[in-house]
Amino acid sequence: METKYIFITGGVASSLGKGIISASLGKLLQARGYRITIQKFDPYINIDPGTLNPYEHGECYVTADGMETDLDLGHYERFTGIEMTRNNSVTTGQIYLSVIERERRGDYLGKTIQVVPHITDEIKRRILLNATKRDLDFVITEIGGTIGDIEGQPFLEAIRQLRWELGPSRALNVHLTYVPYLAAAGELKTKPTQTSVKQLQGLGIQPEVLVLRTEHALNEGIREKVAHFCNVDVAAVIQSQDLPSIYEVPVNMQHQGLDAIILKKMGVEVGETPELGPWRNFLELRKQSTEIINIGLVGKYDLQDAYKSILESLAHAGTYNHRKVKTHFINSEHLTPENVAEQLSGMNGIVICPGFGTRGIEGKIIAAEYTRTHDIPTFGICLGMQMMVIEFARNVLGYKDANSREMDEHTPHNVIDLMEEQKSITQMGGTMRLGAYECELVKGSRTWQAYGKEMLIKERHRHRYEFNNRYLKEFEKAGMKGVGVNPAADLVEIVEIPDKRWYIGTQFHPEYSSTVLHPHPLFMSFIKACLLN
Repeated sequence: METKYIFITGGVASSLGKGIISASLGKLLQARGYRITIQKFDPYINIDPGTLNPYEHGECYVTADGMETDLDLGHYERFTGIEMTRNNSVTTGQIYLSVIERERRGDYLGKTIQVVPHITDEIKRRILLNATKRDLDFVITEIGGTIGDIEGQPFLEAIRQLRWELGPSRALNVHLTYVPYLAAAGELKTKPTQTSVKQLQGLGIQPEVLVLRTEHALNEGIREKVAHFCNVDVAAVIQSQDLPSIYEVPVNMQHQGLDAIILKKMGVEVGETPELGPWRNFLELRKQSTEIINIGLVGKYDLQDAYKSILESLAHAGTYNHRKVKTHFINSEHLTPENVAEQLSGMNGIVICPGFGTRGIEGKIIAAEYTRTHDIPTFGICLGMQMMVIEFARNVLGYKDANSREMDEHTPHNVIDLMEEQKSITQMGGTMRLGAYECELVKGSRTWQAYGKEMLIKERHRHRYEFNNRYLKEFEKAGMKGVGVNPAADLVEIVEIPDKRWYIGTQFHPEYSSTVLHPHPLFMSFIKACLLN
């Protein structure tokens, strides 16, 4: 079968859940035995989200091959279990950079470089790239932004051209829109959807499938009205109503026949509907897990999407431990020795969150001291792990001025220091230690037990600073052990205090590799320990 291409676009408003629909469709096609991938095309000019504030686009997700990407790639991986790569994330910045570099080399032989055809040709090349590199049945491409955004025009023109070139059996558009409910009138309004589709049609794209995002159920009359005004089959008007969990979306989409409709329209035999057994088992277990466990997230971003992968990893582990995880954001900027007991009260466990910069770090150190001295299960991730190290150096080793070179260049006790290969780097974007690296575990450690007694693991990184090995013997003698080391660079990746119930910090980001069907072993172990608190 020749590779088929499904384009997901959005209209009316942003944040409707194109990423969840893309991930859900990918899951349904995967369940039918098709080889799929999902890619995200973002219209912003940044090369990647690596330098973006989380308040702009939420967390920065990192692929195993070291690409900083949009958080939607995390949804793709969590739903499908397929590792995404740098080829699954494309921005306007990457497109223009590639074209300009070729122009500078003289590859265009003196031609005037224009949006059409040069930019659109590069977009089309990137869309087709994953199928070129791998033998795939379906490539799902999510276009970021909303119809009408000026920066998205070249992407939509590229889609229009590809649909014409590939033909209706190989290229199809799914358009996601919003149907608002006006409480004063007591009515659902379809006009925004009609307008959005007309904008898309004006660009030369007729959507074959509409997914209508709504807080209230749509009756048959509304679906027929939308179908009539938008030139879409009634059966191809799907509703995406608010659900208790994003993980119920694939089942809802399957119930309405989204995957079957797409297969029919692309000339593929539909066959039997997959049972989605393991996925449904997860959902059933999630519904049964009603007993709450409280986890505090100590960080500086009062924003759910800033720690999206951590929240989902905790939820996965909670479900498989028969608990419903309730997370509580604890702003590290406002933590003091006087209020820390009150702020952390009632928490079964604490996650000290990752991040960059000096804002809120002293609060993280205060939290680390409190949880260590009160034996509360604690999980420090990346910067969180570094703050656990600094706290230990200050309050156990007695180095009151201990710090990270990131926070204090002149600290005499730089227990966290800049990585050697980072010292000559002056640019910010894409220059950190990124992607999956090996880590050798110490036999008998709690971390080793969590991983099922594996000796060598591989986890994803995003950092510039590291544990300073000059202090390792002092730390270990005082009770904080280095239980995971990168064998190639001899970098300490994991610290733990064996005398505590669960006090572990990782330099890497385990949250990036937790999926619905395969929860991360460290999060599983952490939640187990929290159940006893």
